[in-house]
Amino acid sequence: MKLTRLVATCALASAAAFTQAAPVWQDFSITGLYGENYKSPFANGDEKIDQSTVTFEYGAGLKYGDFFAFADRANNDVDGNTTYFEVSPRISLGAVSGQKLAVGPIKDVLIAGTWEGNSGNYPGADFNNYLYGIGFDLEIPYFKYAQLNFYKADNDKKVSKDDYQMTFAYGIPFNVGAEDFLVDGFLDWSTAESDHASELNWTTQYKWNVGKHFSPDTRLYVGIEHSVWNNKFGNKSGINQNDVSALVKYHF
Repeated sequence: MKLTRLVATCALASAAAFTQAAPVWQDFSITGLYGENYKSPFANGDEKIDQSTVTFEYGAGLKYGDFFAFADRANNDVDGNTTYFEVSPRISLGAVSGQKLAVGPIKDVLIAGTWEGNSGNYPGADFNNYLYGIGFDLEIPYFKYAQLNFYKADNDKKVSKDDYQMTFAYGIPFNVGAEDFLVDGFLDWSTAESDHASELNWTTQYKWNVGKHFSPDTRLYVGIEHSVWNNKFGNKSGINQNDVSALVKYHF
């Protein structure tokens, strides 16, 4: 089966789950970010770049899996306006088979897929990558969720050669007195190939829910996002980003 067919099958299966039953849970949010230490492989020298970003996110738990998608609209003086998105459906093998696949810290095994797309004004900005592989839901103390996915990436050949990627996504809620906090984020690591370096992107948000002071069900977070991105965009020159951005995030 061709890769595109596999990705399409995964996406269609998730769509079918949406049409046949309401999501077990769903969440939509908008985030605003502003940082002053971003890096671009297309800048001259080692400039620190101001960047503002608006992110739209949607996540849902389904009877036969889960679904997550986001879109970033970013702007800085070097790269201009760019739009990056990911669509990531996963199908639970445990739910589909009716068998419990839990063993040790593994709660479930899933077929995982991701469509990455981007558009912008810099060289190689327009691309579509398709990732497919296997995912694991993990049971880790104190974590609200923990997901580990391993992908084979069918990359846009005009931008980069195919590689392999590991993604770990996590969320850790905690309280200090009567205040609610949440630490969540992801770690992406991809392999080096002849035309690009290995990348590591570790992005974490540290957030305080000020919304509960307006009403018990309001989720309005303020905090920071810490982004560590080594060999950004696979650049072999060693473009490493270490930025702390101010963050405001509202969940509908």
